[in-house]
Amino acid sequence: MAEPGTRAAADANADRGWRLRHLPVLVVASVLLAAAAAVVGGTVRGADGALGAAAGVAVTAFGYTLTTVVLAWADARDPQLVLPFGLGLYIAKMTLLGGVMVLVGASGWPGLIPFCLGIAAGVLVWTGVHIWWLATVHSRRVHS
Repeated sequence: MAEPGTRAAADANADRGWRLRHLPVLVVASVLLAAAAAVVGGTVRGADGALGAAAGVAVTAFGYTLTTVVLAWADARDPQLVLPFGLGLYIAKMTLLGGVMVLVGASGWPGLIPFCLGIAAGVLVWTGVHIWWLATVHSRRVHS
């Protein structure tokens, strides 16, 4: 008798694209959000607001995309690599983001608040679209 999960692993290896299949939808949603955030930021705070809001969304989308690609790569090599790569990448990203926020905050740039709001909006939209994708698109694939 095969070990539990062996069939699932074989199915996953047969369909290598499953790890990144959701990424295009999430990136498109982030691009649309960045455009909307730039319009709102520009309306409220001018050019600095537009740049800050769009950059905040871009930072979030870049971070999530990087995490998705690195974890998909690690999982494809050996599922036991997911935890160390995930934790290492998380520590690196949070350290870098913290450093950027300290530098930008110390500069007095007027786009700081829109930048922060863009990050928050990026997190909400990415997470919401990901949940939608899992609940609708992915669940239909699994059940068919």
